[in-house]
Amino acid sequence: MSTSSGSAPAPPFPQTPQFWVLMVNALGLGVFGACAALLFMGLIGLGDNWYTASDPGWFGGQWWWVGVTAAAGVVVGLLRRWTHLPDRIPSLIEDLEHGHVDSRSVPGIVAVSAVSLIGGASLGPEQALGAMGGGAAGWWTARRRRLDDEDGKVNTLAGFAGAYGGLFSSTVIVVMLILEIARPGGQRMAKTLTATIVSSSVSFAIYFVVAGSFFLDAYAVPAYQFEDWQLLAGIGLGLFAAVVVTLLATTMKLAARLFGRLKVPAVVRPLIGGLMFGVVGVILPLTMFTGSDQLKTVLQTGGTLGAGFLAALVVAKILTFAVCEASGFVGGPIFPTLFIGGTAGMLVHQVIPDIPLGLAFTCMLAAVPGAMISAPFALVLLAAFVTQVGALQTAPVLLAVITAFLAIESVKYVVATRSKSSPPTSRETNR
Repeated sequence: MSTSSGSAPAPPFPQTPQFWVLMVNALGLGVFGACAALLFMGLIGLGDNWYTASDPGWFGGQWWWVGVTAAAGVVVGLLRRWTHLPDRIPSLIEDLEHGHVDSRSVPGIVAVSAVSLIGGASLGPEQALGAMGGGAAGWWTARRRRLDDEDGKVNTLAGFAGAYGGLFSSTVIVVMLILEIARPGGQRMAKTLTATIVSSSVSFAIYFVVAGSFFLDAYAVPAYQFEDWQLLAGIGLGLFAAVVVTLLATTMKLAARLFGRLKVPAVVRPLIGGLMFGVVGVILPLTMFTGSDQLKTVLQTGGTLGAGFLAALVVAKILTFAVCEASGFVGGPIFPTLFIGGTAGMLVHQVIPDIPLGLAFTCMLAAVPGAMISAPFALVLLAAFVTQVGALQTAPVLLAVITAFLAIESVKYVVATRSKSSPPTSRETNR
C-alpha cells in the first residue's frame, strides 16, 4: 500500500501561524507586565513611608501603628465588598497550576493587595502582579486573539512571566518558577518555555532600565569554604525547614478555621486581622510588610538579637502571615516565607555556631519557600542569586531544598492516604 495517499504530517509548531501569535502576545505581555510591575511596586513603595522602625528589638514599634493597620483592615473590607471580591479567591499557586486567572476579579485583587501591602500586612506583591499579568493575558485571549484552550493557558503563563521578570530580576528564576508550579506537559512544555522566556526577558529589560535590579544580590552573606560535611548539614537543615513549613501550614489552617467561625460581617474580619498583626508589629517590628527589607535588618543585626528573639520572630511572622491570609488581606506567599526561612537560618547559626552563617541562611532561605510552594529548583536559583554564594556552596542548598520538599510531599501523601482509607463517620453514613 502506498503511503502517499495519506494525509501530510503536521508541520513543527514553530512553523505554524499559532506559534508566532503566541510569540507576539508574549512580547506584548512582557511590556505590559513591566509597566504594571513598575507602577504597582512604586505605589506600595511610596505608601509604606509611615513605617519607621528605629529599634528592631522587643517593643520597638509605635502604638499608633495599630491605628494604621486597623484602618487598612477597614479599607480592605470595604474594597472587597465594593469590588464583589469573593471570600476565597484562588491562590497564586492555583492560578499557575490551572493556567487561568478570572479577569473579573483582577481589579479587586490589585486594589485590595495594594492597600494590604501599604497597610503593613505580612504578604508579598506577587499575587497582585500575577493577577495583572495573567488576567491581561486571559482578556487578550478571549477578546482579541482566539486561541485554543492549550494555547490560552500558555498565554496566561506568559502573562505571569511578564509580571515577574522585573520583580525577581532574573529570567531564569521566573521561567523555572512557572514551569515547576504549572508543570505543563507534552507540546505545551515547549510552548510555555519559549513564551515565558520572551515575556520575562522583555519585562526584565524594561524594568531594569527604569528601576534597576530589585532582588539580585539583596542579602550579602559572609563567604565560607565548602567542606564535605556541609552536604549532611544541608540534609539536616532541610528537615528543619520541613518542620517550619509544617508549623506554617498548620497555623494557616487554624487561622482560616478561626476566622471562618467568627460570627461577624465579612467586612469586619480584615479589621480584626489588622488589629492583630498591628499589635504583633508593635512588639516585633520586623514582622511587618513583605519581609524583604526586614530580612536585611535581621542579617545585619541578627548576631546581637539572640536566639530567643530570632525564634520568636519566626513564630510571629508565621502567625501574622496566617492571620493576614485568613482575615481577607490579599498578597503572595513567597516574600514572607523567604523572611521566615532566612530568619530560621540565622537562628540555626546562633544555636550551632559551627554551621557557617552563609550556609544556614542560604539553605533555609531556599528550603522553606521551596517546600511551601513546591518549586525547589527555582528557589535554589533564587537563593544562590540573592546571596551570591559560590558554585560549590549551592550543593548543600540543593540538598536542603530537596529534603524539605520530599519531607513535605511525604506528609501530604500520608494524610491523603489516611483520609481515603478512613471509614465514614456515623453522621456521613446516616445521610
